[in-house]
Amino acid sequence: DLEKARFETEDPFEELKIDYVQPIPVAITSMTKDSLQGMDLTAKEMTRSKNMFALGVVCWLFNRPLEIADHLVEEKFAKKPKVADTNIKVLTAGYNFGNNTHLTASTYRIDSVEAGKGFYTDVKGNTATAYGLIAAAEKAGLQLFLGSYPITPATDILQELTKRKDLGVKALQMEDEIAGISSAIGASFAGCLAATSTSGPGLSLKSEALGLAVMTELPLVVIDVQRGGPSTGLPTKSEQSDLNQALYGRSGESPLVVIAAKSPADCFDSAYWASKIALEHMTPVILLSDAYIANGSTAWKIPDMKQYPDISPSYALQKFGKDAGNWKPYARDEETFVRYWSVPGTPNYMHRIGGLEKDYFTGIISTNPDNHQLMVDTRRQKIERIASQVPLQKVEGDPDADTLIIGWGGTYGHLLEAMLRIQAKDKKIAFTHFTFLYPLPSNTHEVLKQYKKIIVAEQNNGQFAHYLQGQFPDLPLYRFNRIEGQPFRVAELEEEFITIMDEK
Repeated sequence: DLEKARFETEDPFEELKIDYVQPIPVAITSMTKDSLQGMDLTAKEMTRSKNMFALGVVCWLFNRPLEIADHLVEEKFAKKPKVADTNIKVLTAGYNFGNNTHLTASTYRIDSVEAGKGFYTDVKGNTATAYGLIAAAEKAGLQLFLGSYPITPATDILQELTKRKDLGVKALQMEDEIAGISSAIGASFAGCLAATSTSGPGLSLKSEALGLAVMTELPLVVIDVQRGGPSTGLPTKSEQSDLNQALYGRSGESPLVVIAAKSPADCFDSAYWASKIALEHMTPVILLSDAYIANGSTAWKIPDMKQYPDISPSYALQKFGKDAGNWKPYARDEETFVRYWSVPGTPNYMHRIGGLEKDYFTGIISTNPDNHQLMVDTRRQKIERIASQVPLQKVEGDPDADTLIIGWGGTYGHLLEAMLRIQAKDKKIAFTHFTFLYPLPSNTHEVLKQYKKIIVAEQNNGQFAHYLQGQFPDLPLYRFNRIEGQPFRVAELEEEFITIMDEK
Protein backbone atom coordinates (compact mmCIF):
# COMPACT_ATOMS: atom_id res chain seq x y z
CA ASP A 1 0.00 0.00 0.00
CA LEU A 2 2.88 2.37 0.72
CA GLU A 3 4.25 1.65 -2.74
CA LYS A 4 0.86 2.34 -4.33
CA ALA A 5 0.78 5.67 -2.49
CA ARG A 6 4.22 6.39 -4.03
CA PHE A 7 6.15 6.51 -0.78
CA GLU A 8 9.83 5.85 -1.28
CA THR A 9 10.57 4.47 2.20
CA GLU A 10 8.84 2.41 4.90
CA ASP A 11 8.34 5.51 7.05
CA PRO A 12 5.61 7.71 5.53
CA PHE A 13 5.61 10.04 8.54
CA GLU A 14 9.27 10.87 8.03
CA GLU A 15 8.73 11.47 4.30
CA LEU A 16 5.79 13.78 5.02
CA LYS A 17 7.75 15.41 7.87
CA ILE A 18 4.94 14.78 10.34
CA ASP A 19 6.03 14.95 13.98
CA TYR A 20 4.22 13.95 17.18
CA VAL A 21 2.55 10.84 15.77
CA GLN A 22 1.34 7.82 17.70
CA PRO A 23 1.27 4.85 15.33
CA ILE A 24 -1.38 2.31 16.36
CA PRO A 25 -1.04 -1.12 14.74
CA VAL A 26 -4.43 -2.63 13.92
CA ALA A 27 -4.92 -5.94 12.10
CA ILE A 28 -7.72 -4.49 10.00
CA THR A 29 -7.88 -7.15 7.29
CA SER A 30 -8.05 -10.16 9.62
CA MET A 31 -10.55 -8.53 11.99
CA THR A 32 -12.72 -7.50 9.05
CA LYS A 33 -12.85 -11.13 7.94
CA ASP A 34 -13.59 -12.29 11.49
CA SER A 35 -16.51 -9.89 11.78
CA LEU A 36 -18.06 -11.25 8.57
CA GLN A 37 -17.89 -14.94 9.35
CA GLY A 38 -21.12 -16.74 8.48
CA MET A 39 -22.22 -14.19 5.86
CA ASP A 40 -21.46 -16.40 2.84
CA LEU A 41 -18.87 -14.02 1.38
CA THR A 42 -15.64 -14.74 -0.45
CA ALA A 43 -12.35 -13.51 1.01
CA LYS A 44 -12.18 -10.84 -1.70
CA GLU A 45 -15.69 -9.62 -0.90
CA MET A 46 -14.80 -9.42 2.78
CA THR A 47 -11.65 -7.36 2.28
CA ARG A 48 -13.56 -4.81 0.21
CA SER A 49 -15.14 -3.64 3.47
CA LYS A 50 -11.96 -3.12 5.50
CA ASN A 51 -12.10 0.64 5.01
CA MET A 52 -15.34 0.51 7.04
CA PHE A 53 -13.43 -1.07 9.93
CA ALA A 54 -11.01 1.86 9.87
CA LEU A 55 -13.93 4.29 9.73
CA GLY A 56 -15.47 2.61 12.77
CA VAL A 57 -12.23 3.10 14.71
CA VAL A 58 -12.16 6.77 13.68
CA CYS A 59 -15.78 7.24 14.79
CA TRP A 60 -14.83 5.86 18.21
CA LEU A 61 -11.67 7.98 18.39
CA PHE A 62 -13.62 11.19 17.75
CA ASN A 63 -16.74 10.23 19.73
CA ARG A 64 -18.99 10.29 16.69
CA PRO A 65 -22.23 8.29 16.90
CA LEU A 66 -22.46 5.39 14.49
CA GLU A 67 -26.01 6.32 13.52
CA ILE A 68 -24.73 9.02 11.16
CA ALA A 69 -22.30 6.70 9.38
CA ASP A 70 -24.90 3.92 9.28
CA HIS A 71 -27.37 6.24 7.59
CA LEU A 72 -24.82 7.32 4.98
CA VAL A 73 -23.96 3.69 4.17
CA GLU A 74 -27.64 2.74 3.87
CA GLU A 75 -28.23 5.71 1.60
CA LYS A 76 -25.17 4.96 -0.53
CA PHE A 77 -26.06 1.30 -1.04
CA ALA A 78 -29.86 1.60 -1.01
CA LYS A 79 -30.12 -0.64 -4.09
CA LYS A 80 -27.63 -3.17 -2.69
CA PRO A 81 -28.93 -4.13 0.78
CA LYS A 82 -26.44 -6.99 1.22
CA VAL A 83 -23.51 -4.64 0.59
CA ALA A 84 -25.02 -2.14 3.05
CA ASP A 85 -25.44 -4.82 5.74
CA THR A 86 -21.85 -5.99 5.22
CA ASN A 87 -20.40 -2.51 5.56
CA ILE A 88 -22.48 -1.63 8.62
CA LYS A 89 -21.43 -4.87 10.33
CA VAL A 90 -17.74 -4.11 9.74
CA LEU A 91 -18.22 -0.46 10.73
CA THR A 92 -19.70 -1.57 14.05
CA ALA A 93 -16.88 -4.06 14.58
CA GLY A 94 -14.28 -1.32 14.14
CA TYR A 95 -16.08 0.94 16.60
CA ASN A 96 -16.38 -1.83 19.19
CA PHE A 97 -12.73 -2.78 18.76
CA GLY A 98 -11.59 0.72 19.66
CA ASN A 99 -14.05 0.97 22.54
CA ASN A 100 -13.37 -2.45 24.08
CA THR A 101 -9.58 -2.45 23.79
CA HIS A 102 -9.04 1.21 24.81
CA LEU A 103 -6.96 1.60 21.68
CA THR A 104 -5.59 5.00 22.75
CA ALA A 105 -5.18 6.65 26.12
CA SER A 106 -7.58 9.41 25.17
CA THR A 107 -10.26 10.18 22.62
CA TYR A 108 -11.27 13.46 21.03
CA ARG A 109 -14.40 15.50 20.57
CA ILE A 110 -15.04 18.02 17.81
CA ASP A 111 -17.80 20.41 18.78
CA SER A 112 -20.43 21.42 16.29
CA VAL A 113 -19.73 24.53 14.27
CA GLU A 114 -22.05 27.47 14.91
CA ALA A 115 -23.23 27.98 11.36
CA GLY A 116 -26.00 30.20 10.12
CA LYS A 117 -29.34 28.79 9.13
CA GLY A 118 -29.58 27.42 5.63
CA PHE A 119 -29.14 24.36 3.49
CA TYR A 120 -25.62 22.92 3.59
CA THR A 121 -23.83 20.39 1.44
CA ASP A 122 -20.23 19.42 0.85
CA VAL A 123 -18.53 20.73 -2.25
CA LYS A 124 -15.17 20.33 -3.96
CA GLY A 125 -13.35 23.31 -5.40
CA ASN A 126 -13.73 22.29 -9.03
CA THR A 127 -17.44 21.65 -8.58
CA ALA A 128 -17.90 25.00 -6.84
CA THR A 129 -16.06 26.70 -9.71
CA ALA A 130 -18.46 25.16 -12.20
CA TYR A 131 -21.44 26.24 -10.09
CA GLY A 132 -20.07 29.79 -9.86
CA LEU A 133 -19.88 30.05 -13.64
CA ILE A 134 -23.43 28.76 -13.99
CA ALA A 135 -24.72 31.22 -11.40
CA ALA A 136 -22.97 34.14 -13.10
CA ALA A 137 -24.40 33.23 -16.50
CA GLU A 138 -27.88 33.02 -15.01
CA LYS A 139 -27.44 36.37 -13.26
CA ALA A 140 -26.23 38.02 -16.47
CA GLY A 141 -28.96 36.44 -18.57
CA LEU A 142 -26.40 34.78 -20.84
CA GLN A 143 -25.65 31.29 -22.05
CA LEU A 144 -22.56 29.71 -20.50
CA PHE A 145 -20.00 28.21 -22.86
CA LEU A 146 -16.96 26.21 -21.78
CA GLY A 147 -14.36 25.12 -24.31
CA SER A 148 -11.69 22.98 -22.70
CA TYR A 149 -9.25 20.12 -23.02
CA PRO A 150 -8.87 17.55 -20.21
CA ILE A 151 -5.87 18.14 -17.94
CA THR A 152 -5.17 17.16 -14.34
CA PRO A 153 -6.31 18.60 -11.95
CA ALA A 154 -8.85 20.78 -13.82
CA THR A 155 -10.82 18.13 -15.73
CA ASP A 156 -13.63 17.94 -13.16
CA ILE A 157 -14.79 21.42 -14.18
CA LEU A 158 -15.33 20.25 -17.75
CA GLN A 159 -16.99 17.04 -16.58
CA GLU A 160 -19.33 18.87 -14.21
CA LEU A 161 -20.45 21.39 -16.82
CA THR A 162 -21.10 18.70 -19.44
CA LYS A 163 -23.81 17.40 -17.08
CA ARG A 164 -25.63 20.74 -17.03
CA LYS A 165 -27.36 20.78 -20.40
CA ASP A 166 -30.57 21.15 -18.41
CA LEU A 167 -29.36 24.63 -17.43
CA GLY A 168 -28.46 25.60 -20.97
CA VAL A 169 -24.71 25.09 -20.55
CA LYS A 170 -22.69 24.36 -23.68
CA ALA A 171 -19.52 22.47 -22.74
CA LEU A 172 -17.24 21.17 -25.47
CA GLN A 173 -14.20 18.93 -25.09
CA MET A 174 -11.85 20.27 -27.75
CA GLU A 175 -8.91 18.56 -29.43
CA ASP A 176 -6.25 20.58 -27.60
CA GLU A 177 -5.67 23.55 -25.30
CA ILE A 178 -5.44 26.09 -28.12
CA ALA A 179 -8.75 24.95 -29.59
CA GLY A 180 -10.29 25.13 -26.12
CA ILE A 181 -9.53 28.81 -25.57
CA SER A 182 -10.10 29.73 -29.22
CA SER A 183 -13.59 28.25 -29.15
CA ALA A 184 -14.28 30.19 -25.96
CA ILE A 185 -13.14 33.46 -27.58
CA GLY A 186 -15.49 32.73 -30.48
CA ALA A 187 -18.35 32.10 -28.07
CA SER A 188 -17.54 35.35 -26.27
CA PHE A 189 -17.65 37.28 -29.54
CA ALA A 190 -21.05 35.65 -30.16
CA GLY A 191 -22.41 36.96 -26.86
CA CYS A 192 -21.89 34.15 -24.34
CA LEU A 193 -20.27 34.07 -20.93
CA ALA A 194 -17.27 32.12 -22.17
CA ALA A 195 -14.73 30.18 -20.13
CA THR A 196 -11.92 27.68 -20.50
CA SER A 197 -10.23 25.55 -17.84
CA THR A 198 -6.68 24.25 -17.64
CA SER A 199 -3.56 23.83 -15.52
CA GLY A 200 -0.06 25.31 -15.82
CA PRO A 201 1.18 23.57 -19.00
CA GLY A 202 -2.14 24.25 -20.70
CA LEU A 203 -2.03 27.91 -19.75
CA SER A 204 1.31 28.14 -21.55
CA LEU A 205 -0.31 26.80 -24.71
CA LYS A 206 -3.22 29.23 -24.39
CA SER A 207 -0.99 32.30 -24.06
CA GLU A 208 -1.15 33.42 -27.71
CA ALA A 209 -4.94 33.20 -27.85
CA LEU A 210 -5.14 34.91 -24.47
CA GLY A 211 -3.31 37.84 -26.03
CA LEU A 212 -5.95 37.86 -28.76
CA ALA A 213 -8.67 38.16 -26.10
CA VAL A 214 -6.79 41.11 -24.59
CA MET A 215 -6.45 42.82 -27.99
CA THR A 216 -10.08 42.26 -28.97
CA GLU A 217 -11.26 43.25 -25.47
CA LEU A 218 -13.67 40.37 -25.12
CA PRO A 219 -14.93 38.90 -21.83
CA LEU A 220 -13.32 35.55 -21.02
CA VAL A 221 -12.75 33.52 -17.84
CA VAL A 222 -9.64 31.33 -17.81
CA ILE A 223 -9.44 28.92 -14.86
CA ASP A 224 -5.94 27.70 -14.03
CA VAL A 225 -5.94 24.89 -11.45
CA GLN A 226 -2.27 25.02 -10.52
CA ARG A 227 -0.15 21.92 -10.07
CA GLY A 228 3.53 21.17 -9.50
CA GLY A 229 5.69 22.21 -12.44
CA PRO A 230 7.36 22.93 -14.74
CA SER A 231 6.34 20.75 -17.70
CA THR A 232 4.44 17.61 -16.65
CA GLY A 233 5.92 18.11 -13.19
CA LEU A 234 3.70 16.82 -10.38
CA PRO A 235 0.26 16.49 -12.02
CA THR A 236 -1.57 15.47 -8.82
CA LYS A 237 0.23 17.80 -6.41
CA SER A 238 -0.46 21.40 -5.49
CA GLU A 239 1.65 24.50 -6.09
CA GLN A 240 1.32 28.28 -6.53
CA SER A 241 3.95 28.69 -9.21
CA ASP A 242 1.76 29.98 -12.07
CA LEU A 243 1.36 33.50 -10.69
CA ASN A 244 4.07 35.04 -12.87
CA GLN A 245 2.64 33.28 -15.91
CA ALA A 246 -0.82 34.64 -15.12
CA LEU A 247 0.49 38.17 -14.61
CA TYR A 248 2.98 38.38 -17.47
CA GLY A 249 2.83 35.28 -19.68
CA ARG A 250 1.78 36.87 -22.96
CA SER A 251 3.46 38.78 -25.77
CA GLY A 252 3.40 42.56 -25.77
CA GLU A 253 1.73 44.77 -23.19
CA SER A 254 -1.31 42.62 -22.45
CA PRO A 255 -2.79 43.37 -19.03
CA LEU A 256 -5.69 41.37 -17.65
CA VAL A 257 -7.31 40.66 -14.29
CA VAL A 258 -5.94 37.93 -12.00
CA ILE A 259 -7.80 36.64 -8.96
CA ALA A 260 -7.27 33.59 -6.72
CA ALA A 261 -9.69 31.37 -4.78
CA LYS A 262 -8.79 30.61 -1.15
CA SER A 263 -10.89 27.51 -0.36
CA PRO A 264 -13.14 24.94 -2.05
CA ALA A 265 -16.26 26.92 -1.14
CA ASP A 266 -14.63 30.21 -2.13
CA CYS A 267 -14.19 28.84 -5.65
CA PHE A 268 -17.89 29.59 -6.17
CA ASP A 269 -17.56 33.25 -5.20
CA SER A 270 -14.28 33.63 -7.08
CA ALA A 271 -15.76 32.19 -10.28
CA TYR A 272 -18.74 34.51 -9.90
CA TRP A 273 -16.50 37.54 -9.40
CA ALA A 274 -14.27 36.52 -12.31
CA SER A 275 -17.33 36.32 -14.55
CA LYS A 276 -18.74 39.63 -13.32
CA ILE A 277 -15.46 41.46 -13.92
CA ALA A 278 -14.95 39.85 -17.33
CA LEU A 279 -18.43 40.77 -18.53
CA GLU A 280 -18.67 44.26 -17.06
CA HIS A 281 -15.13 45.31 -18.00
CA MET A 282 -14.75 43.47 -21.31
CA THR A 283 -11.53 41.71 -20.38
CA PRO A 284 -10.07 38.26 -19.90
CA VAL A 285 -9.83 37.21 -16.24
CA ILE A 286 -7.53 34.46 -15.00
CA LEU A 287 -8.90 32.63 -11.96
CA LEU A 288 -6.15 30.80 -10.08
CA SER A 289 -7.11 27.71 -8.11
CA ASP A 290 -4.82 24.82 -7.16
CA ALA A 291 -4.92 21.05 -6.81
CA TYR A 292 -5.33 21.23 -3.03
CA ILE A 293 -8.58 23.20 -3.00
CA ALA A 294 -9.78 21.86 -6.36
CA ASN A 295 -9.92 18.30 -5.01
CA GLY A 296 -10.53 19.20 -1.38
CA SER A 297 -14.05 19.50 -0.04
CA THR A 298 -15.72 21.64 2.59
CA ALA A 299 -19.13 22.35 4.04
CA TRP A 300 -20.89 24.87 1.84
CA LYS A 301 -24.02 26.83 2.51
CA ILE A 302 -26.09 27.00 -0.67
CA PRO A 303 -26.02 30.71 -1.46
CA ASP A 304 -29.01 33.00 -1.83
CA MET A 305 -28.34 34.49 -5.25
CA LYS A 306 -30.49 37.50 -4.37
CA GLN A 307 -27.61 38.56 -2.13
CA TYR A 308 -25.12 38.56 -5.00
CA PRO A 309 -24.52 41.71 -7.05
CA ASP A 310 -26.07 42.04 -10.48
CA ILE A 311 -23.95 41.47 -13.58
CA SER A 312 -24.57 44.15 -16.18
CA PRO A 313 -22.43 44.11 -19.34
CA SER A 314 -22.10 47.38 -21.27
CA TYR A 315 -23.97 46.66 -24.50
CA ALA A 316 -23.54 48.97 -27.48
CA LEU A 317 -27.23 48.63 -28.32
CA GLN A 318 -28.25 50.02 -24.93
CA LYS A 319 -25.86 52.96 -25.26
CA PHE A 320 -26.33 53.97 -28.90
CA GLY A 321 -29.82 52.73 -29.75
CA LYS A 322 -31.14 50.73 -32.68
CA ASP A 323 -29.75 53.05 -35.36
CA ALA A 324 -26.20 52.73 -33.89
CA GLY A 325 -25.77 56.52 -33.83
CA ASN A 326 -22.08 57.42 -33.39
CA TRP A 327 -21.06 53.88 -32.46
CA LYS A 328 -17.67 52.51 -33.49
CA PRO A 329 -16.28 49.02 -32.68
CA TYR A 330 -13.92 50.42 -30.03
CA ALA A 331 -16.20 53.09 -28.63
CA ARG A 332 -15.82 53.00 -24.87
CA ASP A 333 -17.08 54.43 -21.60
CA GLU A 334 -15.19 57.65 -20.82
CA GLU A 335 -14.77 56.84 -17.11
CA THR A 336 -14.06 53.11 -17.07
CA PHE A 337 -12.55 52.83 -20.58
CA VAL A 338 -14.71 49.72 -21.09
CA ARG A 339 -15.42 48.92 -24.75
CA TYR A 340 -19.11 48.55 -25.52
CA TRP A 341 -20.12 45.00 -26.42
CA SER A 342 -21.73 44.60 -29.82
CA VAL A 343 -23.07 41.09 -30.33
CA PRO A 344 -23.02 39.77 -33.93
CA GLY A 345 -26.44 39.70 -35.53
CA THR A 346 -27.50 43.03 -34.05
CA PRO A 347 -28.77 45.21 -36.95
CA ASN A 348 -26.56 48.23 -37.75
CA TYR A 349 -23.76 46.93 -35.53
CA MET A 350 -21.85 44.81 -38.02
CA HIS A 351 -18.11 45.01 -37.39
CA ARG A 352 -14.83 43.12 -37.49
CA ILE A 353 -12.30 42.55 -34.73
CA GLY A 354 -9.00 40.70 -34.66
CA GLY A 355 -5.45 40.61 -33.40
CA LEU A 356 -4.19 43.61 -35.37
CA GLU A 357 -4.07 46.96 -33.59
CA LYS A 358 -7.12 49.17 -34.18
CA ASP A 359 -7.59 52.90 -34.39
CA TYR A 360 -8.90 54.32 -31.11
CA PHE A 361 -11.65 56.33 -32.83
CA THR A 362 -12.62 54.40 -35.97
CA GLY A 363 -11.88 50.79 -35.03
CA ILE A 364 -10.10 50.10 -38.34
CA ILE A 365 -6.60 48.58 -38.54
CA SER A 366 -3.89 51.08 -37.65
CA THR A 367 -0.09 51.06 -37.40
CA ASN A 368 0.12 54.71 -36.38
CA PRO A 369 2.68 55.01 -33.53
CA ASP A 370 0.72 57.61 -31.54
CA ASN A 371 -2.44 55.54 -31.82
CA HIS A 372 -0.64 52.39 -30.65
CA GLN A 373 0.68 54.22 -27.59
CA LEU A 374 -2.84 55.47 -26.88
CA MET A 375 -4.39 51.99 -27.20
CA VAL A 376 -1.70 50.38 -25.02
CA ASP A 377 -2.27 53.01 -22.33
CA THR A 378 -6.04 52.68 -22.61
CA ARG A 379 -6.03 48.91 -22.18
CA ARG A 380 -3.76 49.24 -19.14
CA GLN A 381 -5.82 51.99 -17.52
CA LYS A 382 -9.02 50.02 -18.09
CA ILE A 383 -7.64 47.19 -15.96
CA GLU A 384 -6.09 49.46 -13.32
CA ARG A 385 -9.42 51.26 -12.80
CA ILE A 386 -11.02 47.97 -11.77
CA ALA A 387 -9.14 48.33 -8.45
CA SER A 388 -11.81 50.76 -7.27
CA GLN A 389 -14.55 48.23 -8.06
CA VAL A 390 -13.29 45.30 -5.96
CA PRO A 391 -13.63 44.93 -2.16
CA LEU A 392 -11.07 46.68 0.04
CA GLN A 393 -8.31 44.56 1.55
CA LYS A 394 -9.12 43.48 5.12
CA VAL A 395 -6.85 42.39 7.98
CA GLU A 396 -7.52 39.73 10.62
CA GLY A 397 -5.81 39.38 13.99
CA ASP A 398 -4.39 41.98 16.35
CA PRO A 399 -4.99 45.57 15.20
CA ASP A 400 -1.81 46.81 16.95
CA ALA A 401 0.52 44.05 15.72
CA ASP A 402 3.94 44.87 14.25
CA THR A 403 4.07 41.73 12.10
CA LEU A 404 1.71 40.87 9.25
CA ILE A 405 1.34 37.54 7.45
CA ILE A 406 0.40 37.78 3.77
CA GLY A 407 -1.04 34.91 1.78
CA TRP A 408 -3.00 34.35 -1.40
CA GLY A 409 -4.91 31.46 -2.95
CA GLY A 410 -5.33 28.06 -1.36
CA THR A 411 -3.03 28.60 1.66
CA TYR A 412 -5.65 30.56 3.59
CA GLY A 413 -6.60 27.90 6.14
CA HIS A 414 -3.03 26.99 7.05
CA LEU A 415 -1.94 30.61 7.49
CA LEU A 416 -5.01 31.51 9.55
CA GLU A 417 -4.38 28.56 11.87
CA ALA A 418 -0.72 29.55 12.23
CA MET A 419 -1.79 33.06 13.25
CA LEU A 420 -4.25 31.71 15.83
CA ARG A 421 -1.58 29.47 17.36
CA ILE A 422 0.84 32.36 17.62
CA GLN A 423 -1.83 34.51 19.26
CA ALA A 424 -2.44 31.70 21.76
CA LYS A 425 1.16 32.23 22.90
CA ASP A 426 0.36 35.87 23.75
CA LYS A 427 2.17 37.23 20.71
CA LYS A 428 0.55 39.91 18.59
CA ILE A 429 0.29 39.19 14.88
CA ALA A 430 -2.04 40.03 11.99
CA PHE A 431 -2.98 38.32 8.74
CA THR A 432 -4.29 39.46 5.36
CA HIS A 433 -5.13 37.19 2.45
CA PHE A 434 -5.37 38.40 -1.15
CA THR A 435 -8.05 37.33 -3.61
CA PHE A 436 -7.59 40.15 -6.11
CA LEU A 437 -3.99 39.98 -7.32
CA TYR A 438 -4.12 42.28 -10.34
CA PRO A 439 -5.16 44.91 -9.96
CA LEU A 440 -4.59 44.96 -6.20
CA PRO A 441 -7.35 46.47 -4.03
CA SER A 442 -7.09 50.26 -3.89
CA ASN A 443 -6.15 50.36 -0.18
CA THR A 444 -3.35 47.77 -0.41
CA HIS A 445 -0.41 50.09 0.25
CA GLU A 446 -2.28 51.95 2.97
CA VAL A 447 -2.84 48.65 4.79
CA LEU A 448 0.62 47.16 4.35
CA LYS A 449 2.76 50.20 5.18
CA GLN A 450 1.61 50.09 8.82
CA TYR A 451 3.72 47.01 9.65
CA LYS A 452 7.37 46.70 10.61
CA LYS A 453 7.63 43.13 9.33
CA ILE A 454 5.59 41.55 6.54
CA ILE A 455 5.91 37.80 5.94
CA VAL A 456 4.77 36.68 2.48
CA ALA A 457 4.10 32.93 2.56
CA GLU A 458 3.57 31.09 -0.72
CA GLN A 459 4.16 27.78 -2.46
CA ASN A 460 6.66 29.11 -4.97
CA ASN A 461 9.98 30.94 -4.88
CA GLY A 462 8.51 34.28 -3.86
CA GLN A 463 6.52 35.36 -6.92
CA PHE A 464 3.89 37.37 -5.03
CA ALA A 465 6.54 38.88 -2.74
CA HIS A 466 8.55 39.97 -5.79
CA TYR A 467 5.41 41.44 -7.36
CA LEU A 468 4.51 43.35 -4.18
CA GLN A 469 8.06 44.67 -3.83
CA GLY A 470 7.87 45.97 -7.38
CA GLN A 471 4.59 47.73 -6.67
CA PHE A 472 5.63 49.05 -3.24
CA PRO A 473 9.44 49.19 -2.84
CA ASP A 474 9.21 50.60 0.70
CA LEU A 475 7.66 47.47 2.24
CA PRO A 476 9.76 45.40 4.74
CA LEU A 477 9.09 41.98 3.21
CA TYR A 478 10.22 38.59 4.52
CA ARG A 479 9.66 35.47 2.46
CA PHE A 480 8.51 31.99 3.47
CA ASN A 481 8.62 29.65 0.48
CA ARG A 482 8.02 25.92 0.16
CA ILE A 483 7.69 24.04 -3.15
CA GLU A 484 7.18 20.42 -2.12
CA GLY A 485 3.87 19.54 -3.74
CA GLN A 486 2.38 19.38 -0.24
CA PRO A 487 0.22 21.81 1.73
CA PHE A 488 1.93 24.01 4.30
CA ARG A 489 2.59 22.41 7.69
CA VAL A 490 1.10 24.66 10.35
CA ALA A 491 3.69 23.72 12.99
CA GLU A 492 6.48 24.78 10.64
CA LEU A 493 4.70 28.03 9.78
CA GLU A 494 4.28 28.81 13.46
CA GLU A 495 7.95 28.14 14.22
CA GLU A 496 9.29 30.13 11.27
CA PHE A 497 6.97 33.09 11.84
CA ILE A 498 7.91 33.35 15.52
CA THR A 499 11.60 33.25 14.57
CA ILE A 500 11.09 36.21 12.22
CA MET A 501 9.03 38.06 14.82
CA ASP A 502 11.77 37.65 17.45
CA GLU A 503 14.56 38.89 15.18
CA LYS A 504 15.95 42.27 16.25
